[in-house]
Parts: sequence; C-alpha cells; structure tokens
Amino acid sequence: MSEGDSVGDSVHGKPSVVYRFFTRLGQIYQSWLDKSTPYTAVRWVVTLGLSFVYMIRVYLLQGWYIVTYALGIYHLNLFIAFLSPKVDPSLMEDSDDGPSLPTKQNEEFRPFIRRLPEFKFWHAATKGILVAMACTFFEAFNVPVFWPILVMYFIMLFCITMKRQIKHMIKYRYIPFTHGKRTYRGKDDAGKTFAS
Repeated sequence: MSEGDSVGDSVHGKPSVVYRFFTRLGQIYQSWLDKSTPYTAVRWVVTLGLSFVYMIRVYLLQGWYIVTYALGIYHLNLFIAFLSPKVDPSLMEDSDDGPSLPTKQNEEFRPFIRRLPEFKFWHAATKGILVAMACTFFEAFNVPVFWPILVMYFIMLFCITMKRQIKHMIKYRYIPFTHGKRTYRGKDDAGKTFAS
C-alpha cells in the first residue's frame, strides 16, 4: 500500500487536518457520553426536556406531523427492544443450548438482560429527538397530512404492540423491571470479635 492510501492520510503520510478534527470531535463526544453514564435521572430529564421543546416547536409551527409520527414509531420500537430479553425465550423453548429465564420458584436466579440496555436506549432516543428537531428546519419534511388520523393510528399501533409484549411477558414469566437478586437479612451477630 502506498502513502496516502489509508483512510484519513494525506499525501505525506500524516493524518489530514479534517481527519484529525473529526477524530478529536469524536473523542470529545465519547468523553461526554462516558461522563454522563452514572447520571441516569439527569440524562432522562434532559431528554424529556428536549422532547418537550420539540413538541412545542411542532405545535407552534403547525406542521412536520410526519416527522413527529416517525419519531413516535422509532421511540416505540426502542421501548419494545428495551422491554424485551436479549435471548427470546420463545426461540429457546425447544433447545437446551443456552441460558433461559427461570420458570419455577426453586430455579436458579438469572438476571434479566435486555436486548437494548438503558444507556443505549437513552442515547438512541435523544439522537432521534435531535434529528427530528433538525428536520423541522427544512420545509421538504413538512408534508401536509391530516394529523388526527396519524394520532389515532399511533395509539392503535401502541396498544396492539404493548398488548403483544405484555402477553409475551406473561407467557414466559419475565418482568423487565427487576432490581437484582433478593437479599435476606440474617440474624444479628451479638458475639464478641476476636480482635480485641
């Protein structure tokens, strides 16, 4: 391979200015994401705030209903992935190859592992809101539609999808909102310690 053939290389073998700029920008973005990881409540409050600002913008502009509908479908898809187990128990029913969810009280505890983890759910939902917000600045995305039909269709789609998901949860006995294994308190130790 000759000089300048690899991605981002200039003619002289050094990374180009544009490549270095976007690499540095990506590092800064990833650093902010890493710093925000432990602050779950703050992240979701910011996302809800962005979503509120987006709704106000759509209301005031009286348009971009298709973009809003697409955003709602995208968020519904993310939510279903968030509620679903990583390994679908309906596919594991006949095979004994991998781990399965416990179905009896005396079976070993296995934590619920999501198909879409909370952080990725938040990140994708926030990016979706920002992309939808950016779309409201372009008139090409303002397709004239009768919005009440979109609202009714979304509500119907939401109800059908959630009904199917809840039936799946009941059938395979999993709850996506567990907080880990139960801990039991033993007797308080009233004895003396040996290190006196």
